[in-house]
Amino acid sequence: MMGLEFLVTSLLVIASPGTGVLLTLAAGLSHGMRGAVVAALGCTLGILPQMLVAVTGLATVLHASSLAFELLKIAGVCYLLYLAWMTWRERGALTISAEAPSRSDMQVIRHAAFVNVLNPKLSIFFVAFLPQFIQTGDLHPTVTMLELSATFMALTLAVFVLYGLFAAKARTHILSRPAVLTWMRRCFAAAFVGLAFKLALEHR
Repeated sequence: MMGLEFLVTSLLVIASPGTGVLLTLAAGLSHGMRGAVVAALGCTLGILPQMLVAVTGLATVLHASSLAFELLKIAGVCYLLYLAWMTWRERGALTISAEAPSRSDMQVIRHAAFVNVLNPKLSIFFVAFLPQFIQTGDLHPTVTMLELSATFMALTLAVFVLYGLFAAKARTHILSRPAVLTWMRRCFAAAFVGLAFKLALEHR
């Protein structure tokens, strides 16, 4: 049975600032509530490939293979640095501006999902974290794994939507102040560099 410990731990992991949170905040600031919800949905759907990899056991291979982990980590670091550069240059999906280029919901969802595909630590999270909450002797461990994963995804969507809606509420206040907007762009860019550096130091 799903316990309070799983829910609390999951919330702590999800609420920790990361790429998905930054993307959702940027969407809320630039495109309002709808943009925030769509970005949150995309980030949540981006968990699906990681979940399927974990359930099928491929994440264990990734965890055991130094080369596979390092290659995925390098790709993730490069992508985070790319996001930092594009944010600093006020271009791309994370542009924070009232005049940010319009993007279709599908484009936003694809981009948000891609962010999580290049996150090797999410795969390791499913291998190292979720199995701890599967009881020894569970007759249907795969079903339990799917249930826990679905709960994790639901919590992710809820938390990211809250982040995005908060940003959307502050949108007018922030976008009407160029100095604040510039400061936020630089903070976002710095945060991506920090996340890239943190990921580069990660070990299996």
